Amino acid sequence: MIAGVFIAILFGANEEMFKNKIKAGLEQNVKIQQMAEPERTAKLASEQDKNWRYYQRFHFHSTGIGAMSLALLIFLSFIAAPERIRAVTAYGTAIGGMLYPFVWLFSGIYGPSMGRSEAKEAFAVFGYMGGVFLLSTLAIFILALVYPNRLTRS
Repeated sequence: MIAGVFIAILFGANEEMFKNKIKAGLEQNVKIQQMAEPERTAKLASEQDKNWRYYQRFHFHSTGIGAMSLALLIFLSFIAAPERIRAVTAYGTAIGGMLYPFVWLFSGIYGPSMGRSEAKEAFAVFGYMGGVFLLSTLAIFILALVYPNRLTRS
């Protein structure tokens, strides 16, 4: 959540810094530079917007999933499941929730020069963390159904 809030502050303070970095990266992209002029201009404008959106997705996902992770971890603390099961589920939730948004940040940073698809593939391990987060979330809800609430135990 801290990274998402921090980048939002940077957006407000100097949005042009991000857009200039994207523009400089697109100028280094070999595939785009080899295109003919009318096609290249259209591609540059399109890629500028799409890469800017990746930075925004990092902000959205890091703050949203960070808040969800915190809520899920608090909820998990009230479930009376065995300690090891709760620990594995908690680590999956925390690690998956923390690392997943970085696929968007790194794709935003390296996407202009590498290409968006290539950047997402290069940092796919972070994308897989979204699956870890999802599986851990499902595990928490299953644990909540299987094990009684700690507060209701006498």
